[in-house]
Amino acid sequence: MKNLLGIKHLGKDEIEAILREAEYFAARPNEQIDLLQGRFVANLFFEASTRTRFSFEVAEKRLGAHVLNFSDSSSSTTKGETIYDTLRTLESMGVETAVIRTGQNGLFHELANEPNLNLHLVNAGEGTMEHPTQCLLDLLTMKQHHGGIQGLQVAIIGDLRHSRVLGSHLDALPKLGAKLMITGPDQLMRDQTALPEDVRVVGMEEAIATADVVMMLRVQLERHTGHLFSSKETYHQAYGLTRERAAMMKPNAIIMHPAPFNRGVEIDGQLVEGEQSVIFPQVTNGVAVRMAVIAKLMTGGISTWESSLKMANC
Repeated sequence: MKNLLGIKHLGKDEIEAILREAEYFAARPNEQIDLLQGRFVANLFFEASTRTRFSFEVAEKRLGAHVLNFSDSSSSTTKGETIYDTLRTLESMGVETAVIRTGQNGLFHELANEPNLNLHLVNAGEGTMEHPTQCLLDLLTMKQHHGGIQGLQVAIIGDLRHSRVLGSHLDALPKLGAKLMITGPDQLMRDQTALPEDVRVVGMEEAIATADVVMMLRVQLERHTGHLFSSKETYHQAYGLTRERAAMMKPNAIIMHPAPFNRGVEIDGQLVEGEQSVIFPQVTNGVAVRMAVIAKLMTGGISTWESSLKMANC
């Protein structure tokens, strides 16, 4: 695996291999594992981010890498330099992996087809298309709680049109044998003719009452050109996870959210840290997943690294 461009580029076996690697790192939450000692990784975030950016940085540093954090506002991109030229410059300095977050759809396809660009590319969120590492950490969290993903009923609810997290899950969940339901406001629904045939569009109550995983999505107001509802309270009552709706959930069902979350809009504030919520464990799993992805790209993975260590010590 040279790059992580999106889930659609991965087969079931590749997804499961990354999750196994992530489980290795998740079992060692405070351990420094210097697979990448002396090597350089750059984080280029062209959109605001807290969890994803810091999660990647923690992952990279726990792997022993030197980390460069790119600032768009103080870089040569403000002078007209292209992202491609920025990456070629970084590669010329010895940077081996670029973690990129962008609002531009199609950027990773363009970069991956550049014949002179040889560093590893990691998609940290692309427009409204995909967010593969968020999807992978969600899968790891589901697997930890339910023991597996095959056969799970997963409901994803909210701003479906703009969600790159949903874009990744539309590929991942069916590949791993889960049954996906989606629901949300009509004006925030994806084109149903473009959905995979096994994905069901259902009502709110059916989704919440029958799901093993209830994943709420943030209302992405920054991507909307107008007001969708008269108030946040109106949206919350119509399409949010209220305490009354949460009471309908299966006893063993979990509440997930890719964050950042709007308390009192798509989810009641008390449910964020309630007994069925795994929202903060998702954040924890983000470090393990991003360690697994970067290690796999740059070393072949933990098993390859351990084998090389044994050979070196023979």
